[in-house]
Amino acid sequence: MSTSDFCMHYVCTHNEARKLVKNHTRFWVCNCGCRESRGYCHRSRMDLCLMFRDDVEPSGSGLHEISYAEVERIFDEAKEKHLVSRPFRNTKRPSQIDGICFCCDDCCGYFLSPIEKCDLGALLEETIMEDCTHCGVCTEVCYFDARKMAGGKLILDREKCYGCGLCVDVCPENCITMIPRL
Repeated sequence: MSTSDFCMHYVCTHNEARKLVKNHTRFWVCNCGCRESRGYCHRSRMDLCLMFRDDVEPSGSGLHEISYAEVERIFDEAKEKHLVSRPFRNTKRPSQIDGICFCCDDCCGYFLSPIEKCDLGALLEETIMEDCTHCGVCTEVCYFDARKMAGGKLILDREKCYGCGLCVDVCPENCITMIPRL
């Protein structure tokens, strides 16, 4: 991977992020730099930047070690508040994952002014349209604009799907799954 192609973050589902956590025994958290610089977040609390090492440069203040139970509480909040899991890579060893940001459309710079590039996740949504009631609930959590309503119908733009899986979590019909991106 050349430096010009390097993306520090990529998107994954909460389940994929939990698998990353299972590879570690110690955890640190700090305030999210986006939430901190904005001064607030209407969606979630400040301290959601999870790290797997204590020598990672934090994006915000308040770096401290937390227990696995506290990591689980972060995941509970991420699911409840519809936060996107965005693991971040080590800049010197891109195959090494240093932690996970939990991002939203309220305060995170990536969604408000996306100048930072972010890699697509390994998974992609698949919607069984015959089972879809076009309720639009999934469009409210699709921060990537891959799901929109038009004329009372759900319109999909799979090219824009980053693979966060938030649509799966909220679908009342259970007609959305995540499949491997080809």
